[in-house]
Amino acid sequence: MAETKREIERKYEATGETPPPDLTRVPGVSEVVDRGVMELDAVYYDTPDLRLAADGVTLRRRTGGSDAGWHVKFPVAAGVRDEIRAPLSDGLPDELAGLLRSRVRDTEVVPAVRLRSARDVRHLLDADGALLAELSVDTVHAERLPEGETATWTEIEVELADGIDPALLDAVEKRLRKAGIRPSASPSKLARALAETGSEPQTVPAPEKPGTAGAAVLAYVREQADAIVALDPAVRRDLPDSVHRLRVACRRMRSAFKTYRKVLDRHVTDPVGDELKWLAGELGVARDQEVLDARLRARIADLPPTLTLGPVEARLRRRDAALARNARHQALAALDSARYLTLLDTLDALLADPPLRKAARRDARPVLARAVRKDHDRLGRRIEHALSLAPGHERDLALHEARKAAKRARYAADAARPTLGKPAKRLSKRVKAVQSLLGEHQDAVVARVALREFGIMAHGVGESAFTWGLLYGREEAAAAAAERELPGVWARASAPKLTAALTR
Repeated sequence: MAETKREIERKYEATGETPPPDLTRVPGVSEVVDRGVMELDAVYYDTPDLRLAADGVTLRRRTGGSDAGWHVKFPVAAGVRDEIRAPLSDGLPDELAGLLRSRVRDTEVVPAVRLRSARDVRHLLDADGALLAELSVDTVHAERLPEGETATWTEIEVELADGIDPALLDAVEKRLRKAGIRPSASPSKLARALAETGSEPQTVPAPEKPGTAGAAVLAYVREQADAIVALDPAVRRDLPDSVHRLRVACRRMRSAFKTYRKVLDRHVTDPVGDELKWLAGELGVARDQEVLDARLRARIADLPPTLTLGPVEARLRRRDAALARNARHQALAALDSARYLTLLDTLDALLADPPLRKAARRDARPVLARAVRKDHDRLGRRIEHALSLAPGHERDLALHEARKAAKRARYAADAARPTLGKPAKRLSKRVKAVQSLLGEHQDAVVARVALREFGIMAHGVGESAFTWGLLYGREEAAAAAAERELPGVWARASAPKLTAALTR
């Protein structure tokens, strides 16, 4: 079974003649204990074209030390990585292979670099003898596989213990700098080994001319494609909000294909958009269940005990547990499917050879501004239509369609922000308010459906359905309140000066 550790560390250049200074002068450090030297031997794996290294991801099989085994590391921020560990075995464990699938696809990972290190370890302890950080002086011998080029260097690594304030690293660095020890230019041993053996990942230049509509749109599409790949392992690890963020990346890209069809040929992008819709739908089961569960739990928590009749919370927990398991199974099955891998390959091919139309060669500002205004006008028509209907089912459906149009208009403005600047940012902010209000309305509609089902189930087994009916009424009131508020929110988002500013 794999385990996860948040790794917070800093690396420094060193030589054998540069011993660390006295770190007991660092505030909070009372003692530095020598833990001896350990010999580490690690083989780093990657695809032949170094896809993992290009994304700052490392996969290694290490022997020696206290954490021998398979390790995958994902970057979180500068100096911060999540390390997922699995026990030592001959082959790559399936659990770790799944975390890498969005990057390696069907390509086999092969030995890329072997690092043998002599690690001289010191523990920094507080007054109670608790571990604050581990400092190691590593003498590293790197060998590029299979070519055989080698490199050797010495570095100092300071890794924070779990739960310790990262400010300690700042204090340690201050002492190291006073001793003439400077931060390493490489983010990891693997990155340095590849650089010093002449094997760094190659970057492919963007095919579109800077400043054009094609360059602006493709930069946004590429950002979403990168997000899908990066969020895949987060969904597999069941990290908070990961399903939602991956689903949003799919929607943003699909929306860009529709909004900017004057830039990208829809005959190529429409089929890709259909596949993105499929993936978002498979993930949506899990996300929709998360949203509904949180909403109903909050509603129940707001009720006084005198109005909570029957096993309300227990029934909700049982239903949610079953639905959550099924939803997660469906999401993971989609990520493990051949259809999904084909989608990822298709996105790579589209970005490598984009289907640019004539407008893609034009200046980005007028092309993007026109597309944003068009989506904004489309949203206005849908809101006007919805508000013209009498309250009820048909209006609910029309408001849901308006909500989808609001997302598209907002995404269009977001894609144009690097080009159009503050006017696009302001428009996005106003449209987001409309989207949020329409989202609240739709959540209330969906919640009513679930609450009616709960009431029917409760009545069928002889339980009181009073609480479910009460909650149903509150959701009706929430939807009605959103409908009353919508004209004012839309008025602020449809002010003529907002769209006029896009062309200035």
